Amino acid sequence: MRSGVIAQKLGMTRVFTEGGDHVPVTVLRLDGCQVVAHRTVERDGYVALQLGSGKAKPKNVSKAERERFAIAKVEPRMKLAEFRVDDAGMIPVGAEITADHFLPGQFVDVTGTTIGKGFAGGMKRWNFGGLRATHGVSVSHRSIGSTGGRQDPGKTFKNKKMPGHLGAERVTTLNLKVVRTDVERGLILVEGAVPGTKGAWITVRDAIKKPAPKDLPVPGKFRLVGDVAEAPASPETTEA
Repeated sequence: MRSGVIAQKLGMTRVFTEGGDHVPVTVLRLDGCQVVAHRTVERDGYVALQLGSGKAKPKNVSKAERERFAIAKVEPRMKLAEFRVDDAGMIPVGAEITADHFLPGQFVDVTGTTIGKGFAGGMKRWNFGGLRATHGVSVSHRSIGSTGGRQDPGKTFKNKKMPGHLGAERVTTLNLKVVRTDVERGLILVEGAVPGTKGAWITVRDAIKKPAPKDLPVPGKFRLVGDVAEAPASPETTEA
């Protein structure tokens, strides 16, 4: 099990294939995605990597957090996230994960917070059909209609789909294909739409319902900050 990454959504565009077809893609940027800390079985009861991304001003970080970043010898980060890994997926603290951590053609799962739309009716929120356009219906064409069942059961059940707050919830989109990566600029182009608004922080990791490519680097592709050469991920790692 490999670690995922924290990325920032820049927006959508399209790329052209060799056959001339265009593919809609979402552009994701890795903004200094570094390993901040390790989680171990002996100390924490599980194995995971804590990653940080985006530079944060020291004045906006608590003293305790500044000390923690100082121990890890990394700059304060704006966004933190943990990724469960196995022992073979551990990456050194301070290492920066690069865009070629994912291979073009592989599938990934993307998690983000959807755009908040405020209070919405049943037709927009749940795709209800609404009431009839004629035959006595006036004013209330977009209402949801009855929510109970006459005398029996005589009440509206809990969790009934009704008007309410729409969006601003954590959503995971499965099986999105990686179209292209740009290591120099830290960009990952993913086919299709990704939850969240422009500039939102999202997490990307290997798809759990699709087989991983055979040449996928383990534990991943990264570089040690301050070193000119890229650190080898593992003896069996192949170049993307």
